[in-house]
Amino acid sequence: MQRIKTDLLVIGAGSGGLSVAAGASQMGAKVVLLEGHKMGGDCLNYGCVPSKALIASAKVAYGQSHTSGFGIADVEPVVDYSAAMDHVRDVIARIEPMDSQARFEGFGVQVIREFGSFISPTEVQAGETLITARRIVVATGSSPLVPPIPGLDTVPFETNETLFDLREKPDHLLILGGGPIGIEMAQAHIRLGCKVTVIEGAKALGRDDPELAAVVLEALRGEGVEIAEGAMAAKISGQAGAITVETEDGRRFNGSHLLVALGRRTNTERLNLKAAGIETTRAGIKVDASLRSSNRRVYAIGDVAGGMQFTHVAGYHAGVIIRSILFGLPSKAATSHIPRATYSEPELAQVGLTEAEARVKHGARVEVVRFDFAHNDRAIAERKTVGFIKLMVVKSRPVGVSIVGHQAGELINLWSLVLANRLKMSQIAAMISPYPTIGEVNKRVVGAYFSPRLFDNPTVKRVVGLVQRWIP
Repeated sequence: MQRIKTDLLVIGAGSGGLSVAAGASQMGAKVVLLEGHKMGGDCLNYGCVPSKALIASAKVAYGQSHTSGFGIADVEPVVDYSAAMDHVRDVIARIEPMDSQARFEGFGVQVIREFGSFISPTEVQAGETLITARRIVVATGSSPLVPPIPGLDTVPFETNETLFDLREKPDHLLILGGGPIGIEMAQAHIRLGCKVTVIEGAKALGRDDPELAAVVLEALRGEGVEIAEGAMAAKISGQAGAITVETEDGRRFNGSHLLVALGRRTNTERLNLKAAGIETTRAGIKVDASLRSSNRRVYAIGDVAGGMQFTHVAGYHAGVIIRSILFGLPSKAATSHIPRATYSEPELAQVGLTEAEARVKHGARVEVVRFDFAHNDRAIAERKTVGFIKLMVVKSRPVGVSIVGHQAGELINLWSLVLANRLKMSQIAAMISPYPTIGEVNKRVVGAYFSPRLFDNPTVKRVVGLVQRWIP
């Protein structure tokens, strides 16, 4: 067995692990990276990248049949589902070199294509290699959660790991789960010509502000997606091409294909964490604010750390722990400025507290400010006027922002910066947005905050009146 000693061992070559490995190696640390599956992890191969590529194809198809409002005749799109999946593969292939083994070896990282398993608090076995490391980072990500629903194991079903391998268009896609993945894939497939039914045990988009979620769900229903809420799956039966989902309240849903989108489970089963003295919770590896596990030499980042499961969180975690591992400086992860987005049309984005959360935490001190997309000139020009931005403010500082509408996922970027730096509304008001842009929505909601303070303020009016009398 080959033995290696290293400064840093990274287990998992997804977005978080790759960021740590590249950064640490380029700053002078000796780094070993383990990956037993695909470089790039879930995001590149099964998640963010392929899903957004398929959404892009679906958006083009939808656009072809909705052009009459611009003076151009609608046409019925001719969808080649297999070719759309070729587009997905091409997008993955174009990004793959950025996450490739060769690229990271060029950074000086020793890449070993094996899964890792702890055999002691400082040692990990990977195939025929035993690695001893001063510090270890677990970045093994997560996988689709497949619950033990009676009958599910007797029928063919898809998850995000298999959906993009399909070549024939589903006639009727049943989707278990009305979270972001389920909603995004529902809209993509209805636009590509499939029938779609979303089966959700509670409320669709239940983690988001219900006022914003309702806008998205209304849009999907308007396009023909059936969304069944309060429909807890109790039994699944059938065969390829003819699948039935029965719910606890007796409803039955029939379709040709089944997509299971019921959440994620962290990838820890191969790691033998007990051998390293690493504690876990139901959500993943137990970590403190610095992302250290109960074994002080071992960090966990990204999905496996049991918090918010987003690619950009894993990248953020990488920056937090590099400061600690390489320089020995205190560094803690925060969550208040981490945005999330659902890439439906309209998009839905959130950073910080929702209105309900803000009212629970801050009570009557919360001021809620809104601005509608219908008053944005660029949105009017592009006929993208559905939606609004909602800003939660406490003592002149934003504590949360909710956006539903065109480019909400882009608009939320500014507010992450605002929350990260605890900027005041007066500082945000100094921003100048070019006209006409969708980005003006951010500027105008700040204006909506100050408008009553300026235009409905008797003191301001008295001062202006006095000044006007005395100015020559």
